[in-house]
Amino acid sequence: MIRNHLASLVYGALATCSALSATAENSDKPNVVFISIDDLNDWQGALGGNPQVKTPNMDRLFSKGTLFTNAHCSQAVCTASRNSLLSGLHPSSTGWYTSTTSMNESYERVMGSHKMLPQHFKDNGYVTMAVGKIYHKGTSDYKSRTKDFWSTTGPKYKVSGKLRDRGDGYKGTKFYPFPKGGSQITNHYGFKDGHSLCAGPLDKDDMPNGQMYDEIIANWAVDQLNAKHDKPFFLAVGFVRPHTPYTAPRKYFDLYDPQKIILPKIPDGEMADIPMLGKSIAHGRLKNGDHHAVINLSDTYARDLVHGYLACVSFVDAQVGKVIDALEKSPHADNTIIVLWSDHGQHLGEKHSWRKQTLWEEATKVPLFFKSPESQSAKCAQVVSLLDIYPTLVDLCGLPEAKKLEGKSLLPLLKNPNTKSDKPILCTWYYKNHAIRSNDWRYIRYRDGTEELYDHRTDGGEHINLASNPKYADIIEQHKKWLPTKDALPPRDSKWSPDKLDRRVQEWSDNNSVPDWLK
Repeated sequence: MIRNHLASLVYGALATCSALSATAENSDKPNVVFISIDDLNDWQGALGGNPQVKTPNMDRLFSKGTLFTNAHCSQAVCTASRNSLLSGLHPSSTGWYTSTTSMNESYERVMGSHKMLPQHFKDNGYVTMAVGKIYHKGTSDYKSRTKDFWSTTGPKYKVSGKLRDRGDGYKGTKFYPFPKGGSQITNHYGFKDGHSLCAGPLDKDDMPNGQMYDEIIANWAVDQLNAKHDKPFFLAVGFVRPHTPYTAPRKYFDLYDPQKIILPKIPDGEMADIPMLGKSIAHGRLKNGDHHAVINLSDTYARDLVHGYLACVSFVDAQVGKVIDALEKSPHADNTIIVLWSDHGQHLGEKHSWRKQTLWEEATKVPLFFKSPESQSAKCAQVVSLLDIYPTLVDLCGLPEAKKLEGKSLLPLLKNPNTKSDKPILCTWYYKNHAIRSNDWRYIRYRDGTEELYDHRTDGGEHINLASNPKYADIIEQHKKWLPTKDALPPRDSKWSPDKLDRRVQEWSDNNSVPDWLK
């Protein structure tokens, strides 16, 4: 009995020492504030994507660390991009192109022992907190695994039936409210598919309890930053705007004179040199095509949408400012890494497109920013991928290596933003449609073998497709080497069969019916 009692005391002492040692080991780990912004392209003052945009908070933040000016997503749609970033795996490797249902069904097979980014932090001594849109559905796309990812999660957005009626059944209350009179697309044309492509200012009674969801998200994040934490923390803050509908409190619309809104420059014949699959992608979701609907709704509707997008960008900038101000005033200010990113960009009429969901620059390019003790206050023009976030944070926080990751650590670029690499990055749109983005070029290859090539040294707007010019054959061959050697099928498919993009092309070909605005 005495021997057992002594053994218990020794074991208890060792366990206590081990716990204290683990606490001490983690005590000097940096915290992480992980800010995602939905559908944000390069329309910030610091990136220069729009000459009118007002983003004082992001611009101030971007001056304090390393801003990557040539960063791109893996696939320009929320679900695939976020699951790619958080898993560290590319859609062409996982087959995770669209459906969260199929992702859940194939999770074990795809991930194996590999862990999503927040779980890797949680399992290595971090308290992990999340609010808003981190995965596509919110704080998780995997209901049964949410507690594996997060120690705690923030509130969801509660929208009344009256306000939901404005959305005509649009799914995802986090994206509400819709404009005062509902969607202009639905009101004008009657159809609802893709009807979130609308805009308008909101007053207090247009918002649940007078607040947008992003304001609730920012306030919750501020509360966590003001709290005491016994462990290092990973705080994920997922803002929803500027995702459609382009609605925000009226004061953010008032920042811009609607009569002076500058529209993106779209040359005549913009689509003439685009292959048929590219045209099919640009067609969008609305009947007869997104661009057709926008330009035929009214003479000012394109300008109204751009105005709405600008207002939403300024609105979310203000929410970012709240979080950064709270961090800077908190006890955690000197020991917290900040990373800010968007899941993909957004077209505002370029290439006759009004959404993300393409392989062109406006859809794939995103802001990406790091502030850490290692980062320089500088801009870095090296092409990088959102896949690089996971390995970079592992390096910065001294976590165990996650060996399955397909990105690369950006730590060398944070230390020296002038470092150059010839390795390009890969963007995908559904199965076997790819863009290879190098420092100077964008090469697109569709699954039918058709191609596009753009020289970003002289054609930043990607207006001149050089793919058919034999002068650039060597450039194309260099970029083709970076295409995947094997493309994963979507999880539920045993073999590939034509999808809606192919069927649309076939219909156009059979009936000689390519819309005039896509010719």
